[in-house]
Amino acid sequence: MDKKVNNVRDMALQLTVEITEVCDSIKGRGVYTNQLMRACSSIGANAYEAKYAQSNADFISKLEISLKECYETEYWLEVLFKIGDLSENIYKKLLNECGTIRFKLIKSLKTVKGK
Repeated sequence: MDKKVNNVRDMALQLTVEITEVCDSIKGRGVYTNQLMRACSSIGANAYEAKYAQSNADFISKLEISLKECYETEYWLEVLFKIGDLSENIYKKLLNECGTIRFKLIKSLKTVKGK
């Protein structure tokens, strides 16, 4: 992931691009890759929607959905790794990027809920 990219929306977009490329290279696992792409793309989509939230509660809700989708993304990455469709290097790289996004989402949620 580019070191200049540090906000959740941009990081999620970059992760979606990377996961899309990986999923496009995996053949015969459409059930899993479709789930992975849906979950991953939802992280960024909900983070983008949070920017235009109608209320503080709506903002929190969007970030919480992003967080849930982040956990789901990690699950599908693990499935693909365990069945041998992801190399350990790619798995660890994508999992690390997902973990960074998750950490930032948790930190943002703690901040906004603390106000």
